[in-house]
Amino acid sequence: MEKILLHPFALGFYTGTLLFLVCCYHLFRLKLEHKRYRKMLGDKMEMDAAAVSKQKGELEALRKDNENLRVKVQALTMQPEQKLSRDLEVFARAEKKMTIAAPGFAGPWEQAKQAAHQELAEEETGKAAPRTLFQRFFGGVPSEQSRTLPQPADDAAKQSAPGGT
Repeated sequence: MEKILLHPFALGFYTGTLLFLVCCYHLFRLKLEHKRYRKMLGDKMEMDAAAVSKQKGELEALRKDNENLRVKVQALTMQPEQKLSRDLEVFARAEKKMTIAAPGFAGPWEQAKQAAHQELAEEETGKAAPRTLFQRFFGGVPSEQSRTLPQPADDAAKQSAPGGT
């Protein structure tokens, strides 16, 4: 019996079986590890999907809030007071750009600004009737100054009249 157990074929069979068992053990461990990795990957993908869907919901909510705020801002800018202050801001910014860009423009512009400030001060103290620039350009109630200034035709008619001054 000892001769059969130590025969070279038997020794090769023992070695092959041992290697086969080691390979089966490693294959079994690899399959378990692969299953564990797949489960981890599935869990990670579920968490990522949940995070992405949460971000999409937040993004949609922020878009709605942004649109609502845009509509509110648009409605507020349509109010007359806000529109005037916005126009004032536009003109102030344009003034800054013009004083930098046009060197010959700065002097007359500063004089015109001082005259406008003086007119506003007179209107605020009650010395002159209030008027706005936009009423003169776009119609509306005529300003006090345009009602009191004589027309050029009236001057010529007064001078040519026999009892004129």
